[in-house]
Amino acid sequence: MRLLEIDGNNKLSLTKYLASNIPAYAILSHTWGDDGQEFTFEDLAKGAGKLKPGYRKIRFCGDQAARDGLRYFWVDTCCIDKSDAAELQSAINSMFLWYKNAARCYVYLPDVLLFKENKVQNSYDLNFEIAFRASKWFTRGWTLQELVAPSSVEFFSTGYQRIGDKKSLERLIHEVTGIPVEVFQGYESARYSFEDKLSWVTKRQTKKDEDMVYSLLGIFGVFLPLNYGEGRNNALRRLRDEVERCFPSERPAWIVPFERNSRFTGRQVQLTEVEEKLLSGGSTRTAIVGLGGVSKTQLALELAYQVRDKYRNCSVIWIPATNTESLHQAYLDVARQLGIAGYEDTQVDVKRLVRDHLSKDSAGQWLLVFDNADDINMWTGQVGSQSGSERLIDYLPKSKHRCILFTSRDRKTAVKLAQQNIKCLIDPGLVNDKSATKTLLQELTYLPLAIVQAAAYINENGIAFADYLSLLADQEEEVIELLSEEFEDHGRYRNVKNPVATTWLISFQQIRRRDPLAADYLSFMCCIDPKDIPQSLLPPGPSRKKEIDAIGTLDAYSFISKRPADQALDLHRLRLEDVFPDDDHQNRSVWRAYLPHARCVLGSRLVDQSQQSRMSLLWRYATCLSADGLWDEAEAAYIEGLEIEKRELGADYPDTLTSMASLASTFRDQGRWEEAEKLELQVMETRKTKFGADHPSTLTSMASLASTFRNQGRWEEAEKLQQQVMETSKTKLGADHPDTLTSMANLASTYRDQGRWEEAEKLDLQVIETRKTKFGADHPSTLASMANLAATYQNQGRWEEAEKLELEVMETRKTKLGADHPDTLTSMANLASTFRNQGRWEEAEKLELEVVETRKTKLRADHPDTLTSMNNLAFTWKSQGRVDDAVNLMMEYGRQSD
Repeated sequence: MRLLEIDGNNKLSLTKYLASNIPAYAILSHTWGDDGQEFTFEDLAKGAGKLKPGYRKIRFCGDQAARDGLRYFWVDTCCIDKSDAAELQSAINSMFLWYKNAARCYVYLPDVLLFKENKVQNSYDLNFEIAFRASKWFTRGWTLQELVAPSSVEFFSTGYQRIGDKKSLERLIHEVTGIPVEVFQGYESARYSFEDKLSWVTKRQTKKDEDMVYSLLGIFGVFLPLNYGEGRNNALRRLRDEVERCFPSERPAWIVPFERNSRFTGRQVQLTEVEEKLLSGGSTRTAIVGLGGVSKTQLALELAYQVRDKYRNCSVIWIPATNTESLHQAYLDVARQLGIAGYEDTQVDVKRLVRDHLSKDSAGQWLLVFDNADDINMWTGQVGSQSGSERLIDYLPKSKHRCILFTSRDRKTAVKLAQQNIKCLIDPGLVNDKSATKTLLQELTYLPLAIVQAAAYINENGIAFADYLSLLADQEEEVIELLSEEFEDHGRYRNVKNPVATTWLISFQQIRRRDPLAADYLSFMCCIDPKDIPQSLLPPGPSRKKEIDAIGTLDAYSFISKRPADQALDLHRLRLEDVFPDDDHQNRSVWRAYLPHARCVLGSRLVDQSQQSRMSLLWRYATCLSADGLWDEAEAAYIEGLEIEKRELGADYPDTLTSMASLASTFRDQGRWEEAEKLELQVMETRKTKFGADHPSTLTSMASLASTFRNQGRWEEAEKLQQQVMETSKTKLGADHPDTLTSMANLASTYRDQGRWEEAEKLDLQVIETRKTKFGADHPSTLASMANLAATYQNQGRWEEAEKLELEVMETRKTKLGADHPDTLTSMANLASTFRNQGRWEEAEKLELEVVETRKTKLRADHPDTLTSMNNLAFTWKSQGRVDDAVNLMMEYGRQSD
């Protein structure tokens, strides 16, 4: 490697190429700018490039190294001759080792700003944490090894201020990256599986596709020739092959007693759903449930082979759970093939040995299949005869990112083993005859209990729908006998009698004669999630009394179970889009009650994918999820709605563009800046073309893009856009138009983020006075601008002025909006921050406790705003010396954020 040094004349130079006896050196970790901005090897050779933005980083690294007593330092932009292919290949394969051997590693974060003006030492800067979490550095592929390899990693802000080091920030880094803290404390490659290591880069990006793999070479400890142009998948395949060749002991186990079924076809949808449940990190246990003959075992077997094909570092273990004897023999065979010591000892509990082995991180990634887990007593009863013996269910290994799959005929057993992560199968041949299916449903009057009973009888006897219809056409006495057939269905309430004939031929007819509205309500039962249905979703009856009477009739016949506290019932799903609320704060309790039912409807695939009603429901569903901080689910709903709108309305239709902007906002909330920027640029350009550069919707999209730039610390780009939006709004809409004032407030925020206090304050004051005149002193937008000015004062350490404004905003919001409104809670948190920065811990704590408890109640314990307030309170406690309280709260924070 070559090293940089700065001589006594302040001249930057390179050493000769060093192969051995390398002196102590510092090393820089950073994100590359655009082409032409970085100081390169060629610039150094020519004595040019000192005006490039990247040159400042070089000087910073050299100066910081000198302060730390190091003469030499290394920066990738100018220490590698990238025109020499052999040198580039050697450098990429050696990079991990170079970072590992560095005496100091400096991480430069140009998108993280620290404020020097904070008057209280160690005062907590929430803006810093938000910026740190969102830093682009955490999204780049190459920076992973630069985080993991060195023993000393120090972080510096855009102003070259030291933020902290890998040790002091390890919990925060873990939360941002998802990488175990132990990795930062001393990386041992053998402790982590291939898939574990690969998962660390799933949310990272590189400019070249292949670099996503090449950046991992040191993480895996292998050498790989570079072949740009081969693509990521081919590079990954070569990496897997090389890891298996170099570390044969890490090859996964394959313990499956059956050959692959070459005749297996179909079920791809079910396979995909089960695989997503198991391997996406959503759940570690999943069960496939269905009656005999519906291919549960074949589905699990095909999944096992697909997992082996797709996840070559994942062990697959198959255990038949038909009875205790076969299960014990299978455990012995598994222990033997895994090479677990001590399994031959007849006095040793081999199930415990296997459990403990698979629960270790060193076991790597695995899929464990228990086939025919039908007997609940076998799983929940004690295994041994001695008191206190463990149950079979207690022998299931527990390990994050590892998966257990059960197949079972019995839903009750499946729920016990896998909780709600269940995939139910039916015989696909049953519904091929759509005409017979429709006729049968009509004959059964769409009564859910009758449908379940009929499906059970058809499956168990292997008959077609037409055969069952012929049985229904017989004399009434034979129909009663048919519908009285016993069947297993653990989805029914315990107090509902098993024979369907009583319900269908007697109860329903009587209900229909007595109470037509009750019969209508009953017809809705199979159309919605059967639990916790709000009564407000029921179609309106002729009068409130008729509605109450109808519900009472159904309750009397045990068709429903009433909950007096929240009045939960069942209803027809096709009205959901008419009553599902928008994301207004006051509707939060309503939308949370409706969310599981909307999720059920949207996931059923029974609603026409192109219906306007589906688009409407998807939109409201997504906005409410987003308001609840459930961004992953919101993203999926926005994407589905967007695809429908593109197909039905066109890519440049106003509603389609609005959906794209909302999806971009969701990306922005998650700190996925590049994805947000890409969408926002597309929306902005399309609106410019379609509506014009000065159209309000175009200006809105420009403001959104500016916000994305600002969140990344790209101040000049943000400011340029915001200036343009503000000036155009003034000309087009007027100086006192609400949109114009919003654009002025946004520009003030950009000034504030850069520490340009006077410019920010001037704009803030102008916005406040105009809004007071235009809307009134207690209008929400006026209060928001006052809060912005208070933030400007706070960042300058003008505590009295900040406190005065924040108190006024808080009290007015309490009166105007309510004590538990999100804006009120934000103003309380802001005031607490001002107290905290002055060392007024008790006053800060009192407010923070109130904010935490209210947000837990109103928003949820795991809502992002709640977690932020918990973090602030923990810092206050830590500053008061209440370390145990702070640690316990942060442990709760960690559990909720997971």
